Amino acid sequence: MPHKPFRVLGLKDLEQSRVRLLTPMNEKELGAIEKRIVARGNLPRHVAIIMDGNGRWAKRRGLPRIAGHRAGITAVREAVKGCGNLGVEYLTLYTFSVENWSRPAREVRALMAFLRQTLRKEVRELDGNSVRLRAIGRLDDLPEAVRAELGRAQQALAKNTGLTLVLALSYGGRAEILDACRSIGREVKTGTLGLEDIDPEIFRSHLYAGDIPDPDLLIRTSGEVRVSNFLLWQIAYSEIWLTEVLWPDFRRKHLYEGVVEYQRRERRFGRVSAPREPAR
Repeated sequence: MPHKPFRVLGLKDLEQSRVRLLTPMNEKELGAIEKRIVARGNLPRHVAIIMDGNGRWAKRRGLPRIAGHRAGITAVREAVKGCGNLGVEYLTLYTFSVENWSRPAREVRALMAFLRQTLRKEVRELDGNSVRLRAIGRLDDLPEAVRAELGRAQQALAKNTGLTLVLALSYGGRAEILDACRSIGREVKTGTLGLEDIDPEIFRSHLYAGDIPDPDLLIRTSGEVRVSNFLLWQIAYSEIWLTEVLWPDFRRKHLYEGVVEYQRRERRFGRVSAPREPAR
């Protein structure tokens, strides 16, 4: 039986049936969904994504793993465009973890070369969408050529005022916390910071990007159910949404499904729900 066209589906379908939206959608249909999502309000200010499934996507097709990473660029473009269209302020992508350095040297070299190439190629489109670019992680561990390309891309996009795209590169949540502790320890040792002055806000200011708000929504693709050492301090109260879609197949319709699910939830931050007014 053929799929019904997407125009007969609405937010109610996303909420109640968790429709996977297998039907291809054109820009007009996507635009209509975007308007309805925005009209509902309660949008995440910061979305973070664990982009998982590139290797499995390639393996299922008999391709080398790097082919999955190349295919994933389309998903990155879709996520950036979707977040920009919804008015999301920050999008953080888990691009390369500290643990990824332990992969075979040949794969790491291919990934670094691909990262450098992608940074160079995507600047024009990012600039056209007024996207700013930032990076977090142990960036000094990256090859010099990659750091140089990253710096050029950041400089080219520095004056933009739209979505801020944050790439987590050579990143690990535990490493970030350790680096923050070392930074604080140096200040305590030199007397510029007292032990009694250390509080959550002081600690936050020593993270890689302490000025960026915590993610409101964390998305993980490929069906895995773990956070994989990603933004461990920052996701303490993030809403988590999982999808079985492999990252190279991720599209705006999947992002919007996650956002709609976020809009349905009540974020209490450890508090109880506000009592409802009695009926009159």
